[in-house]
Amino acid sequence: MHRKKGFSMHIHYFQHVPFETPGMIADWAERRGHVMTGTHFYKPDAALPEIGQIDRLMIMGGPMNIYEDAAFPWLRDEKQFIKNTLDRHIPILGICLGAQLLADSLGARVYPGREKEIGWFPVTIHAAQESPFRVLPDQLNVLHWHSDTFALPEGARRTASSKVTVNQAFVFRQNVIGLQFHLEVADANVRRLIRHSQDELVPGPHIQTEAELLGKQETIDKNRRLLFQFLDAWSAAADRD
Repeated sequence: MHRKKGFSMHIHYFQHVPFETPGMIADWAERRGHVMTGTHFYKPDAALPEIGQIDRLMIMGGPMNIYEDAAFPWLRDEKQFIKNTLDRHIPILGICLGAQLLADSLGARVYPGREKEIGWFPVTIHAAQESPFRVLPDQLNVLHWHSDTFALPEGARRTASSKVTVNQAFVFRQNVIGLQFHLEVADANVRRLIRHSQDELVPGPHIQTEAELLGKQETIDKNRRLLFQFLDAWSAAADRD
């Protein structure tokens, strides 16, 4: 179900843990008059939506890996739903774990990266003129919190890289986007990540301390503006696809 540009959309999101929410994406949706519903897989009563009733799917992050089906049985149903959504050409945005699930659903390999990347580090944007990434600057500082990475899916274009991770983002068709990094986090989201993932903040070449992770309000405010522009551009591109 695709609505015309300017109409209210039904955006459904997949959330894997209580502390990785849509963040500032929810602010954008409210500002634009869109409806957001969610499946919270960590809850025993989690239910998938009727696929024909959603206009956009957003897949959030999480500390689990995409290949941990035995520990998280709901991953099987989630992966199948993502594949069904791709088949119906419904626009999808995947973030961190969500990007890895997207890459996997598109047939690409997901595997441990050579180093963990946790902290505020720059990414370089590679944007084709027709891509939603065109509204982003050539380089921006974003939050990273991942150990796995993914190969570029066949038919997708790499749209961002970092010093540690070559595939930081991709676009498939014009309506499917994977972001390994976090553009959506507000200060409260960062604090929740730290509180629930404290054990990951161990010394490493690309792992920042709690003090380095906090106090980034100026960067967050800038990223909020860029996020809104990016989501607007994605919605417009998806409507044309």
